[in-house]
Amino acid sequence: MLLPILLLNCALMQAQPLPVAQAGAIVVADDAPAPDQTAAKELASYLEQSTGVKLAIVPASRAPEGKPLLLVGDSEARRRLAPKVDLAGLGADGIVIETVGPHLVLAGKAPRGTLYAVNTFLEDVVGVRWWTSSESFVPKAPGLTIAPQKRRYTPALRYREVFYRDALEGRFAARLKSNGHFAGTSEADGGHMSIIGWCHTAYQFLPPGTFFGPHPDWYSEHGGKRVADGGQLCSSSAGARAEMKKQVLARLRENPNAGIISVSQNDWAGWCECAACRQVIEREGSQAGPLLEFVNDVADAVAKEFPDALVETLAYQASRKPPRAIKPRPNVVVRLCSIECDYSHPLATGPRNASFAADIAGWRAIAPRLFIWNYVTNFANYLLPHANLTSLAPDIRYFVDNGTVGLFEQGDTGSSTGDFVRLRGWLLGHLLWDPSRDEQALTTEFLTGYYGAAAPHLQAYLDLREAAAAKANLHFGCYRGNAADWLRLPELTAASKLFDAAEKAVAGQPDLLARVKRERLPLTLVWLQGDRVLRAQAKAAGLPWAGPADAAQAAIDWRDLSLKYNVGQFAEGQPFDPFAAALVDRFQRGAPPKECAGLPADDWVDWQDGALRLHGLGDWVTRVDDPAASDRKAARMRADHNQWAIQCPIGDELAGGKWRVCVSLRGAAKAKEGTAFTIGIYDTTGARGVVQRTVPITELVAEGYQTVDLGTHYIKPGYYVWVAPSNNPTEMEAVLVDRMCAIKAKE
Repeated sequence: MLLPILLLNCALMQAQPLPVAQAGAIVVADDAPAPDQTAAKELASYLEQSTGVKLAIVPASRAPEGKPLLLVGDSEARRRLAPKVDLAGLGADGIVIETVGPHLVLAGKAPRGTLYAVNTFLEDVVGVRWWTSSESFVPKAPGLTIAPQKRRYTPALRYREVFYRDALEGRFAARLKSNGHFAGTSEADGGHMSIIGWCHTAYQFLPPGTFFGPHPDWYSEHGGKRVADGGQLCSSSAGARAEMKKQVLARLRENPNAGIISVSQNDWAGWCECAACRQVIEREGSQAGPLLEFVNDVADAVAKEFPDALVETLAYQASRKPPRAIKPRPNVVVRLCSIECDYSHPLATGPRNASFAADIAGWRAIAPRLFIWNYVTNFANYLLPHANLTSLAPDIRYFVDNGTVGLFEQGDTGSSTGDFVRLRGWLLGHLLWDPSRDEQALTTEFLTGYYGAAAPHLQAYLDLREAAAAKANLHFGCYRGNAADWLRLPELTAASKLFDAAEKAVAGQPDLLARVKRERLPLTLVWLQGDRVLRAQAKAAGLPWAGPADAAQAAIDWRDLSLKYNVGQFAEGQPFDPFAAALVDRFQRGAPPKECAGLPADDWVDWQDGALRLHGLGDWVTRVDDPAASDRKAARMRADHNQWAIQCPIGDELAGGKWRVCVSLRGAAKAKEGTAFTIGIYDTTGARGVVQRTVPITELVAEGYQTVDLGTHYIKPGYYVWVAPSNNPTEMEAVLVDRMCAIKAKE
């Protein structure tokens, strides 16, 4: 092994340090492609910002003689001055940073490699940091000398997608080396990979509105009937396969450079139950069996006309388990989805992730190209803390170790104020490019560079959260819920003290202080959502109050600061404004309910509609203005579903005694008879109904709100009140809830 080491040492000895002030120019090919031109401009701009030296960008035919040159991309000058630098052997997006004599080569695999090489050089050698799409750091180094370089790297992940809002911004995505479907990079920034249809394309390509009438056999069979609503395609249908081939080939002809097209299931169940499909499922032991037969048939047709194109499909929910015998064709990409997993533990070792580990091993054995769709946020509420940071890097390395070549990390692209979204985007971008990087070192680097002296306190806060999640030992799925129930009063108190210290540390630096205050928004939301329960707990334990002193004003401030930072959605597909309005209204107290009038303050508790849990906000339930309601607002459920969409968690606040529970609501009926709504109390700990009532339309009052008395019960932790319509839109229009109250029973 001595000879290669000696040769490397000789090569490095021939390479010379390059003082930037002595460089002759930045050289590009005479006909340099747009990304290489961008790379040269980036290099010139940041070297000038850092050193004060302004280097000209010249074509190779006019490269100056006798001076050190920065050779950007492939060119005649690069081939002449550095002929042994091999660019042809690089893989997709591969880079070379190498000193040859007095010259520096910065080049890579087209179309993005050269730009990635320059960005890597600016980060690792010059010290530039792009923290976000609009915030960066450029060190001042007027005497910068570039030490001899010899670096050659091709990323293991060919497809890298960091699905956070800011991380998708054009040039910043390129600087993060994120090249996936949704990246906003222009052709000048190297472009990005794209997938025709993206995903869930069954009905995109074969819409039932067009084809179901003449061809019902192309669609799922349920209960002996062919259906379109909520269904899938019939994978065994020869006609559906033929039409899918036609549609796929037509789209590839329209987009010959896309490279990948998705032929994938709808985003729901509804699988076909016909005899032919069932036979394949039984033989293969998975819904992936008939689906993959269908996709393979389409892929064979694609291979004949587009030999370089790939056909992508999902291994998702019912199709996640690999089939026993069928294997994907060489041109098929299988995108395995981890949506059911527990993200508080690494996927490789988490006790609740064993089935996923078995599935990824199974697909690795048969899939020529394995992509992963991973979930790194809480879709039920982007704006809450989400304790999965310690799993991010181990999971990426786990995917790569299992042969993954493409990774889509789905974060909260709908929100700009979620849980440390800037740290997450930056960290994931760097880890997707090089999974071997030390995630803690990267995290420390970002916290220190972006938050200054507040960094140690923020790191302690992140550590505290991860420890709290581990202690809670709950399933941290990507639909965790609309409240951070794993953060208890002691952890919240400690977390607030850490943020107080972080703000104090940067009090004299307005920009850094603003960043810290923005990152505090999720913690403040936890305090506000649990205000009354947490106050009761603090009082019972004799602890000082560490939450917002004036919750009503804090809710307004939280809303306004969120809007200042263009918050976007509060949950997947759910707008912020109704959620924020409910939070603010939660603390607007009106007159006591009539059932509580004259009672001592400690003997009753009420919850206005703003304090209720509203599931499917904007869909199953909305908040509306209603002059008849006690606070002139109500939670309204349409009658065309039967979801327990309005809930009120009462157990933690009332635990330890008997309480009479009442609900003020009204029903808007269309008929004279039928069911108006159902209502009850549920015990989550015991997984049982405590009480349930079905209220008929005949019991509705003619006007205004009425009180439904759910009786007196010993209220335990985990109890909640629920109200639901009865999915009878011909009999009922809606159910509206004004408030709920509980009255302490006399012993």
